[in-house]
Amino acid sequence: MSINISGSNFSGSNNQIGYKNVLVQSTHEPAIEDFTITTILFVAADPTNASRLRLGEEFREIQEKLKLAKLRERFKLELPQLSVRPTDISQALLDIQPKIVHFSGHGESTGSLCFENQLGQVHLVQPEALAALFEQFANQVDCVLLNACYSENQAKAIGKYIKHVIGMHQSIGDKAAIAFAVGFYQALGAGRTVEEAHKFGCVQIRLQNIPEHLTPVLIAKESV
Repeated sequence: MSINISGSNFSGSNNQIGYKNVLVQSTHEPAIEDFTITTILFVAADPTNASRLRLGEEFREIQEKLKLAKLRERFKLELPQLSVRPTDISQALLDIQPKIVHFSGHGESTGSLCFENQLGQVHLVQPEALAALFEQFANQVDCVLLNACYSENQAKAIGKYIKHVIGMHQSIGDKAAIAFAVGFYQALGAGRTVEEAHKFGCVQIRLQNIPEHLTPVLIAKESV
């Protein structure tokens, strides 16, 4: 029940008291919940001189799960940034100001991530270089998901500055990578923590009968 009380101004000899649009909120009505929108930046690189990945399918699965989520109004999934070069992710971080950054692509056994150059071919980015970039956004980004092979070293480097980072400690197949992403965002969309979402993603890999559920590793800033 809401009561809206409106009145006129009452004037005294020295003071003027105004009574206008006074709203009395009944204690029987539920309070309007205030929440912050979590913006998700999806960046992907699939160089022409590397094996092809199902990046479009991964994005569609994430988009679908967030649309169906109980807390879907709390998340904003930006349009995917594809064929990403190093300068592209830098610009996207500045412009979009995401809370979650999701990278999908290739990783090298040396720990480098594969971005693209001007010709669309592999451009390797070392862990220290990407960590230095994320250091500039330590007060903005809360979580980074590196859905790429051998990205654990990158995750550890970035984890010095970002609260939660997920990387892969070995090679991971397309199906397992997509299954993990599905479970991860399902859980986040239901209000679970990043730690719980990581575990839920690993469970989704197991449910698909894929023996790679131990591949995704969560690096927490406190443990680095």
